[in-house]
Amino acid sequence: MAEFSIDRFVDRYAARAAGMTASEVRALFAVASRPEVVSLAGGMPFVQALPDDQVADVARAVLAEHGDVALQYGGGQGSVGLRERLVMLMAEEDIDADPDDVVVTTGAQQALDLLGKLFIDPGDVIAVEAPAYVGALTAFGAYQPRFLPIEIDEDGMLVEQLEQALVRGERPTFVYTVPNFGNPAGVTMSGQRRRQLVALCREASIPIVEDNPYGLLRFEGRAEACLRTLDPENVIYLGTVSKTFSPGVRVGWALGEQSVVQRLVLAKESADLCSSNLTMLMTEHWFSDDARWRGTLAGLVETYRSRRDVMLNALEEHLAGEATWTRPGGGFYVWVTVPDWLDTKALLAAAVERQVAYVPGTAFYPDGRGANQMRLAFCYPTEERIREGVARLGSLIHDETELYRSLGG
Repeated sequence: MAEFSIDRFVDRYAARAAGMTASEVRALFAVASRPEVVSLAGGMPFVQALPDDQVADVARAVLAEHGDVALQYGGGQGSVGLRERLVMLMAEEDIDADPDDVVVTTGAQQALDLLGKLFIDPGDVIAVEAPAYVGALTAFGAYQPRFLPIEIDEDGMLVEQLEQALVRGERPTFVYTVPNFGNPAGVTMSGQRRRQLVALCREASIPIVEDNPYGLLRFEGRAEACLRTLDPENVIYLGTVSKTFSPGVRVGWALGEQSVVQRLVLAKESADLCSSNLTMLMTEHWFSDDARWRGTLAGLVETYRSRRDVMLNALEEHLAGEATWTRPGGGFYVWVTVPDWLDTKALLAAAVERQVAYVPGTAFYPDGRGANQMRLAFCYPTEERIREGVARLGSLIHDETELYRSLGG
């Protein structure tokens, strides 16, 4: 294998290619996959909790009963049967939808890319939470926008900051938000701020893209109304079965007005012609058995809740007084803030040496902020591994703090 290569096409790439950068999360996977390293980095669902025999039964039934369809091309919008199942899933969160207004995508990540292709011209302003989901920043970034970061607190997006930006003359093409147990901070937007955001964007004629991967992974408390429910005409809603079933089937979707749906289908067809009939049929069949999918989801929620509790308790034991963190009511993530003088990106190599990994906060800001923050994921490691990982991380931060103080900091 060559140690280096010269890119003979370097002067041929489109300008947008410069905006395509590797995700820091993806770059961590090679290190974090080493068995001795406790990975608190990747947000991988705990698919080991899925009943293997039932998944296998679904796959066999699909091939036995629908093999000629499952192994063939499909339509760009996705199968009607699956779209009906997805409408059923959205109804669990009080979203009223029609299957005709749903486009099946290859994971919700493809929906983000398709929306970027449809809505973003170079230089357009896109309002995002700060911190924001790194996959959205990557997908949108390829289309060369200018990001407008809006800060968050424990109640989600600070809508007043968006309003102030509009008063200053900013005009975002759309606002992107993950209002339920968001990635990376794990916070949930309050009902008051949801209503405030919807009213502000409706008045200013700014669409909202609501990304809701984690809404059904609620550990406690009452669910707030989805933004799509509050304003169906101005909110484009994105969903996925990656967290409620399997990321491997790569089934996501977008719900929008017909004018958006028609364009999304055209963009989808130009990208991959169609989603996989095989995995669409498997997903449809999985969610057609009410007891099966509800029972599996309930087990996943209980597992994630217990792991969340273990992580919060471990943080209290090992980092109290040296860091602060969010306390998510669902989802996958805890957001940790350490003292300003500590750079989590620079510290990562030392953390890996101590056999623990996390995602530095700078990955989630388009403007380079977050140097003293990190995302910890509790979804995949066992409870024992979570305790070990947080203990190693706490020991490292304690040692760094002692060193800093000894040097007069």
